[in-house]
Amino acid sequence: MATKILMVCLGNICRSPLAEGILQSKLPPEEFIIDSCGTSSHHIGEKPDLRSIEIASVNHIDISNQRAAQLTKMHLDTYDIIYAMDQSNYDNILKLSSPDNKDKVKLILNESHPNKNLGVPDPYYGGTQGFEDVFNMLNDACDIIAHRLKK
Repeated sequence: MATKILMVCLGNICRSPLAEGILQSKLPPEEFIIDSCGTSSHHIGEKPDLRSIEIASVNHIDISNQRAAQLTKMHLDTYDIIYAMDQSNYDNILKLSSPDNKDKVKLILNESHPNKNLGVPDPYYGGTQGFEDVFNMLNDACDIIAHRLKK
């Protein structure tokens, strides 16, 4: 049975689509199902931000077919590991979670910076450099996740 991993940010158009695409590129699809969603409903059905699509493409990852979805309780029951992009989304996920699901929710940058509780900054209102920085942060964290899960 495949391990199911969910990436979560606010709108599901910048950070979590990148995290989904990056981790998918590092793990075998027959063993891992990776998806993403947002804690808000602002962008349901939309493609990722063009800047996310572009930075992914430059790094040979295609996220252009993804569509934004909103986090539901069903996600929390279905997925084995849930990665929040920042503390605010982490807190919102926990508010929706049953006590049984709380242990599967993690801050993604704790993978690359253990116990520091750092957040991936939202690049939406910034320029291209912000998207490059976010890609690099997520790529580092996903390298560690993939290495651990492949064992």
